[in-house]
Amino acid sequence: MKGQPLSHVDEQGKARMVDVSDKSITRRVARASGFVSMKEETATALEERRTPKGDPIETARIAGIVAAKRTAELVPLCHPLLIEHVDVRAALEKSGVRLTSEVVTTGKTGAEMEALTAVTVAALTIYDMCKAMDRSMTIEAVRLEHKSGGKSGAFDRSDPAVQDE
Repeated sequence: MKGQPLSHVDEQGKARMVDVSDKSITRRVARASGFVSMKEETATALEERRTPKGDPIETARIAGIVAAKRTAELVPLCHPLLIEHVDVRAALEKSGVRLTSEVVTTGKTGAEMEALTAVTVAALTIYDMCKAMDRSMTIEAVRLEHKSGGKSGAFDRSDPAVQDE
């Protein structure tokens, strides 16, 4: 990476959208994850479906899907993608909610930002719907887990070689 020009900056140092017109169209998949840490009592209330604003888990899943589809409106230099599939999952744990997303597209640029946006907005939705019970919640470890397709090749966080980078 050292010595490579910045892709989102022009010769004058001004922000620009990357030109993807010469890139190949490939199938691209991105997965992201995050965690909403909360008091055990809050997680229990979620499990027992006794939260004051309805079902935060299902609402967060829908919010994440919608957010993935609107990423280019939120992140200024992100290309709008024709998203073919979005999946957002939420797994309740004793200390919070683990969120995962997967975004699939066939195009000239990847879906990493869409997967990360899906997880982030899902986490914000959980926070919003549970904040009356627990303002100490934290959104943690939002990160890319996997990406495939495109010129830069695959990335998989579970690959031991990635851990050394």
